[in-house]
Amino acid sequence: MKPFLIVLFLSFSYYHALPQSNHSIFEFDYAQFGYDSVSNYLEIYYSFNQSRLTPDLKDNKKYLEGILDINLADSSSGKVLLNKEWKIDHPTNDSDQTNKDLVGVIGMKIPDGNYKFIVGGGNNQKANEKFSTENLKVHHYYDSTISISDIQLASNIIQDSPNQTSMFYKNSLEVIPAPTIVFGANRPVVFYYSEIYNLNKLAKDHNLKVFEIVYNSKNQLLSRKVRTFPSGLKSKVEIGSVVINKYPTDAYTLVLSVIDSVGNYGVSSSKKFFVYNPDVIAAKDTTLKSNTSSLSSEFGAMSEEELDDIWVKSRYKAVPLEIKSFATLKGIDSKRQFLYEFWKKRDSDPSTPENETLREYLTRIDESNKRFGTMSKIGWKTDRGRVYILYGEPSEIERFPNQMDTKPYEIWHYNDIEGGVIFVFADLSGFSDYMLIHSTMRGELRDDNWQDRITQL
Repeated sequence: MKPFLIVLFLSFSYYHALPQSNHSIFEFDYAQFGYDSVSNYLEIYYSFNQSRLTPDLKDNKKYLEGILDINLADSSSGKVLLNKEWKIDHPTNDSDQTNKDLVGVIGMKIPDGNYKFIVGGGNNQKANEKFSTENLKVHHYYDSTISISDIQLASNIIQDSPNQTSMFYKNSLEVIPAPTIVFGANRPVVFYYSEIYNLNKLAKDHNLKVFEIVYNSKNQLLSRKVRTFPSGLKSKVEIGSVVINKYPTDAYTLVLSVIDSVGNYGVSSSKKFFVYNPDVIAAKDTTLKSNTSSLSSEFGAMSEEELDDIWVKSRYKAVPLEIKSFATLKGIDSKRQFLYEFWKKRDSDPSTPENETLREYLTRIDESNKRFGTMSKIGWKTDRGRVYILYGEPSEIERFPNQMDTKPYEIWHYNDIEGGVIFVFADLSGFSDYMLIHSTMRGELRDDNWQDRITQL
C-alpha cells in the first residue's frame, strides 16, 4: 500500500451562524472533490448547536467550546490513519442568539482506498457527545473520461465573493455549508455546489447537458431542469438552487447528471436532503412516478431517443430474451428502468456509484468509431468494431494489406481468452470493410477453410 498522506488545510478560527434546525448538539456532512490523479480532497462540514454548549470564561471573555473528533482507518488493515480531537472556541456574549448553529469546515487530501470514517462532536464536558460512522470509498476523479464530484448542499452561495479569507471560499464563491441537510421555512432554498472534471478529454464539438432532478421519498419526480455547455475546459463548477418553500415535509433526493449525447456517455451524482414544512399540505399523487435507482443513474437524464440509441449499441451484450423484452417496452420510464437493470447486472464493481462496465463499453464504441469506420458503416457496426467492443484490444494484430495472392486480411490474437483465440477479418469487397470470416472462439463464426475465401484467382 502506498504511504498514506493526509494534509489538513483549514483552520478553526471562524464560524458562520445559521438558524438551528434541530436540537441535536452536533451534526456533520461531507463531500469529495478532485485533487490529483491518485487522491481526492475531502471536506467535512460540521455544526454545533449553540444552545447546547456551555459558556466558559477566559480572560474576562465568554467562549462557547465544542469538541470535534475525527477517526479515519483503513478498512482492510484496520490501520488508524487519523485520530484527532479539536477544541473549538467561539466568542459569545449575552446578546448572542442561542438558536444559532455554529458552522465550520475542514479539508484534507486522501489517496485512493476504502476507509472507515468516524466523526463525533459534543460540548467541552463531552456530555451528550454524538458520533456517526461512514464507510468512505475514495477514487480519484481525474481520469480519461468525464466525472462529477459529490454534491455539497449549502445554505447560501455568494458568487464573486470578495471574502477570500473565508474558510468557505473556493473558485471565486463563498459556499456556506448546511451540515444538518435540513431545510424549510427558515431555509427555503437548497443551494448546491459540485465540480465536473476531464472535459478537455472530449472532442470540442461535444455539447454536454447537465440535468438537475429532484424526487421525493415516493419516487415522484418533482423537478427536472437542463443546461447545456460546451466541452474543452479541464473542469467546471456547477452551482444551482432548488426552491423548497412549497415542498411538504419529506425526504428528497437531488440528482445531477452530465450527459455527452455524442459520445453516448453519462455520469451522475446524488444527494439526499430533508424538508420540514409543517404548514405545507402534501398534494395527491399527481406527479410522474419513476424508479429511484434508475432516475439517479446516467439513464435518468436521457431522452427516449437517447435511451433507444444506447439500447441498440448495448445489444452486443444482450441475450435473445432481453432483446425481445425491450421491443415490447412503451414509454421512457420503462426503457430507463430496463437499461438500468440490464447494465447493473453486468457491473464489474457494484460497490462504486459508477458502472465501470458500461463506461468501458461506451468508451470502446467511441474508439471503434474512430478506428474502424468505412464509407458505408459507422465503426461500432463493423465486425472489427463489434469484436473490439466485446473483447477489447487484441494481444497482437497481424496485418496483410498488400499480398499478391490474397485479399487484404488481418488476424487478431487474444492470448488471455479461452487459452488463446484468433479472429480473422478480410476485405472481401475491396472497400476496406473487413468482415469476420473465421474465429476459434466458442460462439463465433468458424470456417477452417477461410484461406480459400481470400485467395486471389
